[in-house]
Amino acid sequence: MGDPMHAIRLHTFGPAENLTYEQVDDPAPGPGQVRIAVAAAGVHLLDTALRAGVQGPAPQPPTLPTIPGREVAGVVESLGEGVAALWRGKRVVAHLGFAPGGYAELAVTDVDRVHEIPANLDFAEAVAMIGTGRTTMGILQFAEFGPDSVAVIPAAAGGIGTLLVQYARNAGAVVIGLAGGPEKVARVRENGADLAVDYKDPAWPEKVRAFLGGRPATVVFDGVGGEVARESVALLGPGGRHLVFGWSGAGLHDGEPYLVDGVSEQVLGAVMMQRAGGPNPVRTLELRALAEAAAGRLTPAVQRFPLAEAAAAHRALETRGTTGKVVLEPSAQATA
Repeated sequence: MGDPMHAIRLHTFGPAENLTYEQVDDPAPGPGQVRIAVAAAGVHLLDTALRAGVQGPAPQPPTLPTIPGREVAGVVESLGEGVAALWRGKRVVAHLGFAPGGYAELAVTDVDRVHEIPANLDFAEAVAMIGTGRTTMGILQFAEFGPDSVAVIPAAAGGIGTLLVQYARNAGAVVIGLAGGPEKVARVRENGADLAVDYKDPAWPEKVRAFLGGRPATVVFDGVGGEVARESVALLGPGGRHLVFGWSGAGLHDGEPYLVDGVSEQVLGAVMMQRAGGPNPVRTLELRALAEAAAGRLTPAVQRFPLAEAAAAHRALETRGTTGKVVLEPSAQATA
């Protein structure tokens, strides 16, 4: 028997510093489950809310102590009863659902949740597509692009924003990407946006209008909310759509989405799943996301942290100091 695995544990709700790097017993796969040697674990903004013990949005804060994290990729190294032997040794990615346990060297999940990773994706990219990519595919169900489309994308340097820019660009739309600060703006420009602007500059709406030369925006993909959303919606022309999938800039919990009657549409949760359809809409969207990445049409942005630095990852995410999908890597060395 080897040493117990390392994992990040949360014993008390509160700040990021409450996430501790510990040795814990290895999890055992139950019937119909696989155990994955984790190479990459996704970090979501919702994880920071659960860590803080905030009541809502769903899911509710976990029972403590807990190992956070709901997205993992790695290699199947152990099988539960009833699982086909062919899964052993495969490179896989899975969203664990509402069950935590991802911030660890080993994680277990139902084999029905697992996807084999396309050969041209690394583990961190696969994690990005199974979570962020899945959400992006869900949002895009509500958008139609044509030769006259002009897409405005706040938080365009983020995980979802990066993929939205690529998809809209590939579809032939004019893409306006908004980001906070020169470094993020440069990333948005490199990602293919026709115009990348800093939303911290009060004059950014005028810069967009000047670039468009009087042409209105047709769709705003809004995961930010607040004043940025308000200014973005003002760029829309008649028949324009404001697709709301979050409001991080207005405060994940204390703020409210900016909505305009007849223009705004909230597209997360049950609405997204209903549009995806099928017996397992979540898996439908996951498969679409992985297929887009495997075909090279979408390439996720990833920011990597060692597993032991999960607290630093949370702090960076909460202060909007990250670019792309945040991923923890158990094999990476923590900095001193």
